[in-house]
Amino acid sequence: MMLSPRYEGPVIMSVDAPFDAQAVPCTRQRRRLESLLAGLTVEQWQTPSRCDGWSVADVVAHLVGVNAFWQLSVEMGRSGGPTKLLPGFDPAATPSQMVAGMGSLSGEDLLDQLVASNDGFLASFIGLDEEAWSLPAESPVGHVPIRLVVQHALWDAWVHERDIALPLGLVPAEETDEVQSCLVYAAVVSPALAFGLGCAVAGEFAVDATDPATQFVMSVEDSVVVDAAHARDAGPDTPCLRGSAVELIEALSMRGPMPPSSPLEWTRLRDGLATAFDAIV
Repeated sequence: MMLSPRYEGPVIMSVDAPFDAQAVPCTRQRRRLESLLAGLTVEQWQTPSRCDGWSVADVVAHLVGVNAFWQLSVEMGRSGGPTKLLPGFDPAATPSQMVAGMGSLSGEDLLDQLVASNDGFLASFIGLDEEAWSLPAESPVGHVPIRLVVQHALWDAWVHERDIALPLGLVPAEETDEVQSCLVYAAVVSPALAFGLGCAVAGEFAVDATDPATQFVMSVEDSVVVDAAHARDAGPDTPCLRGSAVELIEALSMRGPMPPSSPLEWTRLRDGLATAFDAIV
């Protein structure tokens, strides 16, 4: 399914959070993954990941490629000329084609490229002031503030870190600020994608997660708006997703089943991400 990002009209998503909330967790996660990969054997680099048909090496090759996009997106957003590169991009097919082109690289070479791409991406936003963090830049859902581009990048790499670590029998880190950020983004990205894919679901939705405690309400109309400050004001009829935060991220990111108690509305809300990746859920 081809992406159809929104570049005009209402901003497609709004998340209530400090303007620089993503800088520390995104940096920490990137550097932690580098350390994890530095200890892998040749055999471990070729171990199948959780991504269908991709080895650990393939996942890292993917992260190298997307880091280049994140860096360009942030830099062009800072310059006042946000890119419009993603209309027609197929998230189910194109990443595999990009990864195939790096198949001959060794694990050591891939790690070197990942470190260099992390350096470039992190340098694009470290030290930004509040005004700069709010400038529009391109993400897969369209033009959003730079801080949400970085939040998308954190969620994507955090999930892929688990795609690498879990099949290797390693225990992924679960830092509180990273988990909370990824849970919010995992919830918001699917309905935001759905606007351009013809499967949008409108309404108000709530999340009440544990380990760490994370509550927010999300309104989906002509955009997706997340409000953590008034999470407890949601009405009793608001569909509420409950469970441990990590398990909810896994479910919303199509890495695991939705909790048995999940309201039907939340299962339908995940259709945007499932449709974008041609997934059967």
